[in-house]
Amino acid sequence: MTSIFDNPATFAEEALDGFVAANRQYVARVDGGVVRSTEMSSGQVALVIGGGSGHYPAFAGLVGPGLAAGSACGNLFASPAAGQIYRVVKAANMGGGVLLSYGNYAGDVLHFGQAQQRLNKEGIETRTVLVTDDIASAPIDQFQNRRGIAGDLTVFKVAGAAAEAGLSLDDVERLAVKTNYRTRSLGVAFDGCTLPGADEPLFHVPKGHMSLGLGIHGEPGISDHEMPTASELAELLVERLLQDKPDDAGTRVVPILNGLGTVKYDELFLLFGKVETLLVAAGLQIVEPECGELVTSLDMAGLSLTLLWLDDELATHWSAPADTPAYRKGNLSPRAPRDTTALIEATEEVEQGTDEAIRLGEYAASALDAVAAVVAEHETFLGKLDAIAGDGDHGIGMRRGADAASAAAAEARGTGVRNVLLQAAEAWSEKAGGTSGALWGAALTAAANSLGNRGTYGDQDAADCVNAFVSAVIELGKADPGDKTMVDALLPYAETFTHEQSGGATLSQALAAAAKAAKRAADSTAELSPKKGRARPLAEKSIGHPDPGAISFGLIAEGVANTLEPLLKKRGA
Repeated sequence: MTSIFDNPATFAEEALDGFVAANRQYVARVDGGVVRSTEMSSGQVALVIGGGSGHYPAFAGLVGPGLAAGSACGNLFASPAAGQIYRVVKAANMGGGVLLSYGNYAGDVLHFGQAQQRLNKEGIETRTVLVTDDIASAPIDQFQNRRGIAGDLTVFKVAGAAAEAGLSLDDVERLAVKTNYRTRSLGVAFDGCTLPGADEPLFHVPKGHMSLGLGIHGEPGISDHEMPTASELAELLVERLLQDKPDDAGTRVVPILNGLGTVKYDELFLLFGKVETLLVAAGLQIVEPECGELVTSLDMAGLSLTLLWLDDELATHWSAPADTPAYRKGNLSPRAPRDTTALIEATEEVEQGTDEAIRLGEYAASALDAVAAVVAEHETFLGKLDAIAGDGDHGIGMRRGADAASAAAAEARGTGVRNVLLQAAEAWSEKAGGTSGALWGAALTAAANSLGNRGTYGDQDAADCVNAFVSAVIELGKADPGDKTMVDALLPYAETFTHEQSGGATLSQALAAAAKAAKRAADSTAELSPKKGRARPLAEKSIGHPDPGAISFGLIAEGVANTLEPLLKKRGA
């Protein structure tokens, strides 16, 4: 249970502020995360890592000489927003190019990908290496689909050491890719973790059992097993990892036994001794192991074992010195403080809307108020639905995003529909993080640009706006119909809206019919098996339950239609 907080909604931000206050010799706070507070070499590659909060010492605790140049820090178990990542990279960039590295989760991929596109357009060469070490989340022939868990550390450490040594972006990227391929992890949980303010953990493990193959975002494991002895647990973890070893594995291996939050060091040491015995018996040479809390999940009772198979090149960088708040190795000379006070983003000038654009902007702001009200009403339900096969944060993430979008739209009233929606989109993306933050931010941005700032608006503009919204989600999320995502409700919504409008229905009638179609389609996703997102590794648990993203869209579509109906009828629309 997380007991120390004022407001659960600001827990992650306040914790990050306190972390910086306790570690100013290492890190400085920037909007979106932290960067090194000490000087780096001009032209050095900047390794920027990141992810959701709740995993300390990942990710902010690994910022410092010999490791990362900066970390983008999202809300609890939610990816940082693209804007946050962009600002952290801008503050960390030293002119030698940027390598982004993070765990392979849908929200992180979307947000970091958007930031990478923006940075490359601005001439800051930026590349990405995803961490995919979790053997439980996909078979070996789908290595690229695996999640990133405690194997983050091996990739970050080797890439950070390579950057510190002055290697080129090509070489830093190559070494990160090689390290990721040679890293394997497997985790177990004895009980779930509890988000600040929540009464119950995100999941429970049956008494006398453990859950095998867990993630680090409060997801339950792939399967439950009777609680083993320490010797039996060591055998299970080592055997499974050795069965999955890379093709070019040698005999040198780095074992990392990682506690997820509640398992105490004495227990970890006991288990590590048994792991080491098994690895030596298998003919492996142990090199500079780690045993402790390295990638946590709030107060989760669980642990993971990671193995990194070394070659000469990787061994050099794994052994290289590092000095960060949470990870220290060898000796490094003290670094001079860095001035981070001048990192201020310029504000864009707002285009004043036409009379019709301002009127439409009022409707958009009202619609976003309705979105916020619907999400607030169903927040708990959406969270519980998401916890069945995910991490349980869909409700709270949608709440953060919708509330922020509604507030931003209210502040932008009177400037035109394009600016109202753009401000809402940026606020949603920034505050929600995660997959939903990226998708809703992109969709609202597309809707804003579709409507623009015109003197008059007609039925075709409404249809174009709906299609732009849907296309943005499909293009960014790369989901197809039947993948059990928000898309399964979006497409029927757009098709029904277009059909109703072409048949002579008013705008309010088309919105109502489209909302009904979206809700029916969302309910029908219960029979589908997820092929995207965090629910994919737990596909069997998801069957029989609808997709949270599709359900939330259906509820929102209904709420917006009901809110706009009286406003539109007054104008005969």
